[in-house]
Amino acid sequence: MSIKSEFSKYAKDYNNYNIIQQIVAKSIVRDIKNKPKRILELGCGSGQIIKHITWEYDRYTAVDFSKYMCELHPRNEKTEVICCDFDSDEFFGFIKDQKFDVIVSSSAMQWSNDLDRLLYNLTISANEIYAGLFTSNTFKTIQRLSGKSSPILDTQRIKKAFSNYFECEFELHSYNLEFDSKKELFDYIKNSGVSGGSDFLSFKDAKRLYKEYDLNHLEFEVIFVKAFSRL
Repeated sequence: MSIKSEFSKYAKDYNNYNIIQQIVAKSIVRDIKNKPKRILELGCGSGQIIKHITWEYDRYTAVDFSKYMCELHPRNEKTEVICCDFDSDEFFGFIKDQKFDVIVSSSAMQWSNDLDRLLYNLTISANEIYAGLFTSNTFKTIQRLSGKSSPILDTQRIKKAFSNYFECEFELHSYNLEFDSKKELFDYIKNSGVSGGSDFLSFKDAKRLYKEYDLNHLEFEVIFVKAFSRL
């Protein structure tokens, strides 16, 4: 199952499982000091970022590749929700003649098929990016026990891609999310959208991992990026 299909499949349950994503979104908004008026969000999901914005804006453009997520996103007369893959030529064509005060993204850009290409195209549309990306150290114990490598980019590749085009500030944060039972823990993996799709673990691997995983928490690593144009 593709990442796009995975997010669409569990869209209705997403708000019950995106605890870490909500923390990341709130942190991103807190870092924005200049109260931008024209905002572009990549991977808007069900609206974690916009729900934390308290200032008046002129235009908010929210992009997500899941139509089900887009249906959940808050709307008003100043909000435009576009169902589009931010890696696509369609999206690059859309932003080519657009100007934004800031681009924001919470827990989404790590899924880019080509982060370097995406960031290159974003340089023409805004001078500032505030983003939080999961890194490959998310679910690190699961990866070790299963022998599966993470589908998510590692910290160094993320830093390199951003630094190719922007002056950057990076902060790395680790989180542990605790659960009352192993079933709740594995339900979270399936429904949160962080695992990158059900192909990450086969049924056989998941069954074995269920027996061997002896922690009461899941591990997450998030890199926060403040990126500013060199122009």
